[in-house]
Amino acid sequence: MLFPTATFAIFFMIVLPLSWLLQPRGELWRPFIVTASFVFYAAWDWRFCFLLAFSIAWNYVLAAAIHRRRDERARKQLLVLALAGNLGLLGYFKYYDFFVTSTNNLFALAGVDLPLETRSILLPVGISFFTFMGISYVVDVYRRDFEPVGFGTFASYLSFFPHLVAGPIVRPGELIPQLRTPRDPRYVDTSRAFFLIGTGLFMKVVIANHLAANIVDQVFGAPNQHSSLEVLVAIYAYAVQIYSDFFGYTNIAIGIALLLGFTFPQNFDAPYSATSITDFWRRWHMTLSRWLRDYLYIPLGGNRGGTLLTYRNLMLTMLIGGLWHGAGWTFVVWGGIHGTALVVERWWRGRPGFVERPWTRGRRAWHRFVTFQVVCFAWIFFRADSFADAWTLVHRLFTAWGEPSPLVTTGVLAAIVVGIGSQYLPRRFPLQVMAFFSRLPVPAQATVLAVGLLVIHAMGPEGVAPFIYFRF
Repeated sequence: MLFPTATFAIFFMIVLPLSWLLQPRGELWRPFIVTASFVFYAAWDWRFCFLLAFSIAWNYVLAAAIHRRRDERARKQLLVLALAGNLGLLGYFKYYDFFVTSTNNLFALAGVDLPLETRSILLPVGISFFTFMGISYVVDVYRRDFEPVGFGTFASYLSFFPHLVAGPIVRPGELIPQLRTPRDPRYVDTSRAFFLIGTGLFMKVVIANHLAANIVDQVFGAPNQHSSLEVLVAIYAYAVQIYSDFFGYTNIAIGIALLLGFTFPQNFDAPYSATSITDFWRRWHMTLSRWLRDYLYIPLGGNRGGTLLTYRNLMLTMLIGGLWHGAGWTFVVWGGIHGTALVVERWWRGRPGFVERPWTRGRRAWHRFVTFQVVCFAWIFFRADSFADAWTLVHRLFTAWGEPSPLVTTGVLAAIVVGIGSQYLPRRFPLQVMAFFSRLPVPAQATVLAVGLLVIHAMGPEGVAPFIYFRF
């Protein structure tokens, strides 16, 4: 069930009033919201509802068992069991075919023919997101950072439909306390919710879909048939497309949760205005960045073991983060590029006698430019279907100048400018827009929303493509 569709609109118009009607009675609201979330998830494939139910039961039972134990060895064994169950499911559904193919290819180089066969396993939508949320709950209980909650509350936390299929990754301490306290409709910031949903729809339906349909899919689908200019613009267009697509989704998700009375953490903060790769990861998919830091980088040792071990931990974190995004070596290379950049930046700042120079306008602009080029180069491997396609794009980028470039249109360039330029707007701008909207009379607000939706519908292509992060 896609957010920008009539089906979801009908679903939400039913869920929203019933949710507020039942909010004062948690014993009724929690089963209702879990049922609604399962209906939402079943719209993709009802069979995977059993997988979601298993994930809820598995993490709830083992977290409770960990909490009850006093013996540290027993607690650690239960934690390993919980992690094995979570990662085992994720590994089977997401990585089985990848590992089988990679193993077969490796042994084939030595002349050994293994009898391993791929199974063409269908990837359950959102499995990476609710698996990571389940892991964070179990680990937080193990660390005694969080007390276990009742089954209904935990089921609501893990299955809550606004975040279920593509995040943001909401930690237990960020959502569960809200689920345990009845929401008050008088304190819902509807202006912010409608602003987030409106901007999310525009970025997804207009910007991301336009770039995908008019240049990105064509160039990446046939990389050897396009000019250098088309390849260059397509790379920048994909950078804007994936940002607009995922930023748009999370804005809609945060806005929908807000209308239901719940606050989600911010997931993006103008990432293409970053002045370094380190800064980029403080701004891009922020809930994943913090998750990788707290549940992978720090447990690996973080920066506590000396310089070389810090570099190792940074690289491992980014390689695993790359693999999390997709079952393919191109994603590992994407993570490796970012990991290498993070290591180089850490080395540069750690040199003896290094002193950070004050920022000037020119120096900041140069750092932003270089950072954006590194990010865009890495996106080539993230988007390409294979290494061959990625290297073909890199080759064509330098060897096909002067050839016709019909895909480089005014509309494509305008969408890129809007996507990047929106990240340089003053931080007060959305607050001013929301304040202006909130002061309008209700009929005027309804008119603005209706006109905005009509404009988005008119500017968007026919149909709505699935969100990119649904397959991660």
